[in-house]
Amino acid sequence: MLHRWAYGIAVMLAVGNMTALAEAQPLSLAPVDHGYRTPFDRILRDAPAIDDAAPFALAPNLRRQVVDYPSREAPGTIIIDTPNTHLYYVLGGGRAVRYGIGVGREGFTWSGVETISRMAEWPDWNPPREMIGRQPYLPRFMAGGPGNPLGARALYLGNTAYRIHGTNDPATIGHRVSSGCIRLTNEDIVDLYQRVKPGSRVIVLPGGGHNAGRPGNSGA
Repeated sequence: MLHRWAYGIAVMLAVGNMTALAEAQPLSLAPVDHGYRTPFDRILRDAPAIDDAAPFALAPNLRRQVVDYPSREAPGTIIIDTPNTHLYYVLGGGRAVRYGIGVGREGFTWSGVETISRMAEWPDWNPPREMIGRQPYLPRFMAGGPGNPLGARALYLGNTAYRIHGTNDPATIGHRVSSGCIRLTNEDIVDLYQRVKPGSRVIVLPGGGHNAGRPGNSGA
């Protein structure tokens, strides 16, 4: 009888020690493998790795550089060479900073003279009605940030809907892709933003297309 009583006490003590030990162990955050995978798991598992070690590189003629550029325009003037997808910031003395740009696609180029009416860092994007009419799937509002099509900075041109702005897609630089806005890489628009000020003169040279002429309201 005494033996059975002692055995019971020993079992109770062992169970108590195991419970205490279990309570003292930290919870594991490792995923539990239940022996199955959902379709989403397979997508994640089988997705190819993204190579971030090879960022997009602009062609040499589209990289920011100081070049010879004789001009009668005052230093601080921006000249947009639409046909050659270059933007010049006039330094004076026959020199300018040249940037590679993306310009309006066929039917959305324009020419004229404007001034910078406003400047914004990491601007919000409100696609104009005309753009939404052509692309109804677009958001009506997008907060500024790395994923915003306007990129890191925006220079607003007069009372138009056109802007000189950055882009989160540098592969579009050197191409005719926009609805009339002028885009630079985020690094280049930050550099230009630091050079200009509200009221700076902007000259947009003709680039062809049936909408060439005075600026209107087409958006980005």
